[in-house]
Amino acid sequence: MNALGGFLRARREAITPSEVGFPTGTRRRTPGLRRGELAVLAGISVEYLTRLERGRDRHPSAQVLGALADALRLSSHERAHLHRLVKAGGGVLCPAATAPRPVRPTMLALLDRLEPTPAFVSDAQGDVLAETAGFRRLAAPVGLFDADRPNLARFVFGDARARTAFPDWERVADERAAALRAAADLGDGAAAVLAEELSITAGTEFGRRYTASAVLPAGTGVEQWQHPEAGTLRLAYESLTVPGDEDHRLVVYLPADAATSHALSAHALASAR
Repeated sequence: MNALGGFLRARREAITPSEVGFPTGTRRRTPGLRRGELAVLAGISVEYLTRLERGRDRHPSAQVLGALADALRLSSHERAHLHRLVKAGGGVLCPAATAPRPVRPTMLALLDRLEPTPAFVSDAQGDVLAETAGFRRLAAPVGLFDADRPNLARFVFGDARARTAFPDWERVADERAAALRAAADLGDGAAAVLAEELSITAGTEFGRRYTASAVLPAGTGVEQWQHPEAGTLRLAYESLTVPGDEDHRLVVYLPADAATSHALSAHALASAR
């Protein structure tokens, strides 16, 4: 048994059948869930689960591990630990990630010209590489910039505050998964690595969207934000491909109605005081 198999077995034995809707009998020879019960919940075979727990299969897919994490009701910390176990043991194979390419000085100058409009430059995997002060005023209060390396997909799927920030969270989640899938399918190693991570840490909420994604994300539309300071905002966005080899995108938000325009202006004035 390896560390991954030991962790899965320990978590399986720590869950009572009643917690997941199975009857509790008096003739159970094992504490917690039987392998067959966990296999049903995760949608895998008992034989495969046995191989994982005994360390005979060291290359489970991220989707399988995400389904097991869901079935085992792992906390966010336990999901992060599971992801670290997989990385440490080489359990999931993925392309090598590359360091993000810097934003060109001319693009940084363009962001300066766009102030106070909320705008940012991101790479294919959704890392926010540069932004206007207007975008930071918009996104920092909802939690996006709490991370050392802000990432749109990781925030949407990994931070509970995203469901409050985006009232139409389901559609936003579909868009972020589609963007990541499109980048990974074109050979972006960093996007593939992030998709593997989210398949484990976010489970089927991400995995089913990523697998089913068959369309490119919309380049324009309207997003609704629930801002803790400015209130409800309706923002029209344009996502533009930046020329060059960096594979960057410039995303600009504009008020979609008069109420949003007034709220953004009032919030900017309040922040400047």
